[in-house]
Amino acid sequence: MTLHALWVAFVTIVVREVRRFTRIWAQTLLPPAVTMTLYFIIFGNLIGSRIGEMGGYDYMQFIVPGLIMMAVITNSYGNVVSSFFSMKFQRSIEELLVSPVPNWTILAGYVAGGMARGLSIGLIVTLLSLAFTRLSIHNLPMVVITVFLTSALFSLGGFINAMLATKFDDISIVPTFILTPLTYLGGVFYSIQMLPEFWQGVSMVNPILYMVNGFRYGILGVSDVNPFVSLGMILVFIVLLAAIALRMLARGKGIRH
Repeated sequence: MTLHALWVAFVTIVVREVRRFTRIWAQTLLPPAVTMTLYFIIFGNLIGSRIGEMGGYDYMQFIVPGLIMMAVITNSYGNVVSSFFSMKFQRSIEELLVSPVPNWTILAGYVAGGMARGLSIGLIVTLLSLAFTRLSIHNLPMVVITVFLTSALFSLGGFINAMLATKFDDISIVPTFILTPLTYLGGVFYSIQMLPEFWQGVSMVNPILYMVNGFRYGILGVSDVNPFVSLGMILVFIVLLAAIALRMLARGKGIRH
């Protein structure tokens, strides 16, 4: 395929994905906004007023970066896993597979679509947070790079989950039993410096810890881990998951019978 044809194929997939989640915005964009507003009210205003400061900042300011990242992670993941599995379930994915579109273009299109939803939700949550606290950007490049890479990483994760899933129940197992616990234990609501030394070490195994702290460093300038280590960890996971996803596509794992 020519470069122009590849670009057209990529854009077509992305546009379809964006139209998909914007057409049903009441199911895709509104619920996360309501959920995060409740987090701001309950954890930020009610509980935060009793906690005081954390990491040298008001508790509300401290948790906002983590809540933004949590919204980006769950929605980037959720968009790709539900969209691609629906294509599998309806057998419409076969039309894409028999086309001359390379596997990497298919993967890039779905990942970009997941990123579009994840980053859109992240922007909405950021704007909502301004009604509850004041945000100042400490390092803008770090903010942008971290949120984009994290969104891409979990879009890849959603793609792999969708390929492995054989029924609709399978697409909820990873978010429920893996993603949600890792997110809540990833330093969204607390600094790991509060934990005993043993549990600090255990927390360092959680990859989401690096993403939350990298983003928090970009906004507040504080982090429990080196921000450059955070970026390095995210890049390593992106390369690993992209390789796995492309390998699975090449073998037709779960999509060819």
